[in-house]
Amino acid sequence: MSNFINLVNSIGLLDDMARQKSYIHKLHPLTKLATTLAYLIFVVSFDRYEIIGLFPLLLYPIIVLTLADIPTTFILKRLLFIEPFIIGIGILNPLLDHHIINISGFAISGGWATFISIFLKSGFTVTAAILLIATTGMDKLSYAFRILKIPRSFVLQLLLTYRYISVLMEELGQILTAYSLRAPNQKGVNHKVWGSLVGQLIIRTFERAYRVYQAMCLRGFTGEYNNGTSENLKFNDLIYFLIWVLFFIIARLYNIPMVIGSLIMGVGV
Repeated sequence: MSNFINLVNSIGLLDDMARQKSYIHKLHPLTKLATTLAYLIFVVSFDRYEIIGLFPLLLYPIIVLTLADIPTTFILKRLLFIEPFIIGIGILNPLLDHHIINISGFAISGGWATFISIFLKSGFTVTAAILLIATTGMDKLSYAFRILKIPRSFVLQLLLTYRYISVLMEELGQILTAYSLRAPNQKGVNHKVWGSLVGQLIIRTFERAYRVYQAMCLRGFTGEYNNGTSENLKFNDLIYFLIWVLFFIIARLYNIPMVIGSLIMGVGV
């Protein structure tokens, strides 16, 4: 039960973080969305064997994390949750790709290089996505989507899915609580009742969803989610976006760690 409670609380914690008043939080939602999309594009555009060249892109989440005053442990816990799936995806690469490549004078298997590259890229992209939600919030993020002319149905579906996933977890938590009260000495849920519990969860969520929809209609919902957000792009927003995109381009065109290492070695000589 504690895991479900922590999950529900973490969703609420994201919303609380999005209400802060830091420099990053005050930026226009479209600016943060565009910058994050640019970051994701540049990260995944690196060669599958690239490792060293990816590290300068770590500067973006570090700076955003610092300026937005987001707890580092909050991000790390989410990464620890998603990284096992990434490891499962890339762990077979060392067995399939035995090509030897040279990275900064070190010979390494192409499979391991690909695996490390996938691991880094996934960590960077997931961190950027979490920071976007934690510094913007889903309401303002949906506003940015609408500015980009994303179909209304898609934006509404995304917003409601995020908004009411905590409702689903609450229903599941109540079912598990009722089960544990009837089987206090049992660890976990007996596989014989999995089917009935899933059925109960589906029925309860349908009923809860219908009640939520009725409440929304009574409050004037007509298919358009109006969050009251209306902001204008400012000069600071444009500068923020251009500076980061320029940095991404430089990091993509030049291997910054190699360039710095060459300069240091040259000075040393």
